[in-house]
Amino acid sequence: MSVEHWDPAAEGPLLERALRRKLEARGYAVSRYVYPPGTRFPPHTHGIDKIDAVVSGRFRMTMGDVDAVLEAGDCLAVPRGAVHSAEVVGDEPVVSLDATRG
Repeated sequence: MSVEHWDPAAEGPLLERALRRKLEARGYAVSRYVYPPGTRFPPHTHGIDKIDAVVSGRFRMTMGDVDAVLEAGDCLAVPRGAVHSAEVVGDEPVVSLDATRG
């Protein structure tokens, strides 16, 4: 599991529209979600490839026995069929861009 971090020197200031463009340029359809504190997603899979990207807040993602906390500008590829779970960390909602590609 490898987290991709936003690089302001190469990509400019972190803005939601810039993060969306980055994901769309890779051929993904992007949807925006806001998850309140306490939100948890139990282990599950998807039949498509996806990327979870965080605009703001902190989102713990777990795949297998490895976990990472995604923060603003972080992206995590979740391959089709990979068992993963997620939860909002802390008291701030997570604004997430959910990028999917069939």
